[in-house]
Amino acid sequence: MIFIKQKIDGVFLIKPSLFKDRRGIFRRHFSRKKFKSNKLKSDVLQANVSVNFKKATLRGFHYQKKPYQEDKTMSCISGEIYDIVIDLRKTSKTYLKWLGFKLSEKNKLSIHIPKGCANAFLTLKDNTVVHYYCSQNYNPKYEGGVNYLDPLFKFKWPIKPEIVSKKDKNIPYF
Repeated sequence: MIFIKQKIDGVFLIKPSLFKDRRGIFRRHFSRKKFKSNKLKSDVLQANVSVNFKKATLRGFHYQKKPYQEDKTMSCISGEIYDIVIDLRKTSKTYLKWLGFKLSEKNKLSIHIPKGCANAFLTLKDNTVVHYYCSQNYNPKYEGGVNYLDPLFKFKWPIKPEIVSKKDKNIPYF
């Protein structure tokens, strides 16, 4: 696993090392040792799978507030997504900055999102499956969000989000 630092502190793209033979491909999806050697918290308390039937499905922007803040590591197992991470840490040099990443079954990249950042993803293909590890258990009383159309951020989505939950549509602007 190769951890590639990004412009927002604590955000990493993770490129797997692949073992390929006539049976198929093997890759390590998580390694506490590798996370620790990159100074990343590696406590996994919850793992989630998001199955998305249609292209242009948007999920997010979501994050957990203190004391339930969480680190997340996300991977697109099937299909393709565009994931945006926003830095919401007031003491960060990149406060209110965002980065976008394409994750797919083809590129096999993962993204590590640190506590204090929000993320959302938009499916770019039908039948997209996203798997993610979380360092904290979900607590709905401590959930926060950012509206995916917030003009403050000037998000550049590769396609127009078409399927969005009522909850995500109604998140107020930052």
